[in-house]
This record gives sequence, C-alpha cells and structure tokens, in this order.
Amino acid sequence: MNNNDLEATRWLEQSKHDARAADVNRREGYPEIACFLTQQAAEKALKAFLYQQGERPVIGHSVYLLCTKCQTYKEQFSSILDTCKELDRYYIPTRYPNGLPGGIPHDVFTDAHAREALKMLERVMGLVSKSIGKLEA
Repeated sequence: MNNNDLEATRWLEQSKHDARAADVNRREGYPEIACFLTQQAAEKALKAFLYQQGERPVIGHSVYLLCTKCQTYKEQFSSILDTCKELDRYYIPTRYPNGLPGGIPHDVFTDAHAREALKMLERVMGLVSKSIGKLEA
C-alpha cells in the first residue's frame, strides 16, 4: 500500500468510527452530538478520498468545499453537493449556544434532525466508499 492509500485508510477508518458514534449518540438521546458527528464523519471521508488522490495537506472543515475539490477528480461528487451543504449546517450550531439565535443545541436539534443527518452521511460515505473501495477498512 502506498503512502496515499495509507493516509486515506487512516481518515476513512476514523470516518467510519465517527459515523458509528453518531448513531449511538442519536439512539442515546444526544441528537445535537449525532448531527455534529455526521458532519465530522463526512469531512473525514471526503478527506480520505482527497488524500488518496495525493492531496497534501487537506485543510478545511466545510464538507461542501471538500466535495467541490473531490469533484475535480471525479464528476460523480457533484451528485452530493447539496447534501454536503446541508451537513455543513451541523458544524457550529450543534455545539455552541452562541451559534443559535436562542436556546441551546440540545433543545434545538431533535431525533428527526439526527436521523436525516445520518441519511445524508450515508450518501456521502457511499460515494466515497465506491470511489476508493479498495480502502474499505
């Protein structure tokens, strides 16, 4: 396995771990944490793809911007651009009360939000896994 594949594997493995943690948090009644972890898992999955392409370093937290970069390598990533825009909404407001106009993240984000976020994450991870299938950990 070359260095690009090794680094991609590390990021993909952490992405899968974060996805499992998101599901656990949703089931245990922490939808805001589940939503945040879906954004994190998507970010790491997209970074895995970019690392496999030889990108160094892969910087940034916006899954939408990372997806647009992935699209330069594989046009199929255009199919999840809107999904990535939606997942980016879970980066700040799910963690900080001052990221919301009122209330706290735990009172604002619901199980329905977490379920939808997990469905969006599944679309992102499905495309990434298909694009770098040999790295599935």
